[in-house]
Amino acid sequence: MSAARLDAHAEVLALYRDHHRWLTGWLRKRVGDAFDAADLAQDTFVRVMTGRRSAPIEGEPRALLTHIANGLVIDHWRRREVERAYLAAIAHLPEPSVPSPEVRALIFESLFRIQAMLDQMRSVTREVFLLSQLDGLTYAEIADRLGLSLSTVKRHMQTAFVACMQAI
Repeated sequence: MSAARLDAHAEVLALYRDHHRWLTGWLRKRVGDAFDAADLAQDTFVRVMTGRRSAPIEGEPRALLTHIANGLVIDHWRRREVERAYLAAIAHLPEPSVPSPEVRALIFESLFRIQAMLDQMRSVTREVFLLSQLDGLTYAEIADRLGLSLSTVKRHMQTAFVACMQAI
């Protein structure tokens, strides 16, 4: 291992040693569960380790950790909301039609990827895409509803389809 990598490794180790307990407590207050807080703390340090930082962590390391952790908390709550919505949707199914826990896990992962992809789109692109794919509107109907030209709707749909392909 090069000297620079050893220095970076030592820096992250010191950051972990000095701030892990504090970060876990900070996260526990936000998510209300010690196990989720521990997982999110670990994910935070993984992000620090895999980040493309060439400069050492200086100044306020807790500010960096809370910034990263806060993004992970937002993702955590979004995932929980998707899970709740899906479970509510399948609650009305007859017992033989309810997916197994394994299938549910695969469905959740797919839903999370779709949600992440949608969150990355510009709001107008996302709206055009959802009107087309979920509401079944034609491009002309979308153009009329949103006050866009037909070519603009097609351009937004192309952008959305490219995002879908990249998500796959």
